[in-house]
Amino acid sequence: MDPGLLFEKIEDEIIEKQLNKLILNRKTVQPESLTLEPAKGNISFEEFGRIDIRVATILHAERVPKTQKLLKLQVETGLDKRTVVSGIAEYFEPEKLAGKKVCILLNLEPREIKGIKSQGMILLSENPDGSLYFVEPPKEAMNGTPVK
Repeated sequence: MDPGLLFEKIEDEIIEKQLNKLILNRKTVQPESLTLEPAKGNISFEEFGRIDIRVATILHAERVPKTQKLLKLQVETGLDKRTVVSGIAEYFEPEKLAGKKVCILLNLEPREIKGIKSQGMILLSENPDGSLYFVEPPKEAMNGTPVK
């Protein structure tokens, strides 16, 4: 008996096509066990126009003492440097956030959280499984650039 191949050779083109199909399906198919939140009620165009979202860079991040979920972030907004307290400590390591470009809601009324004045809100998306992802502008976007 002559030795032969056990498996048929697969060309790179075929592998690439299959990978692309998997990636497309992963992006468009929601797992049946996970459901998305329903849409919130409509707001007027005027209300939307009052929202000021800008590109910013996280300069420094640290845990808020005696809390499990809070991080204190120092951000450069292009207009100023400000502090934002965010409930993301369970999802992100503060040491890895410095230099990250983010989108920030600038004109949210300041709030005191655990004795820290928070001046804005960092935008994140949340999957139905609870995983969080920063809404990230391109790296070349300048701080202070409006997000429209």
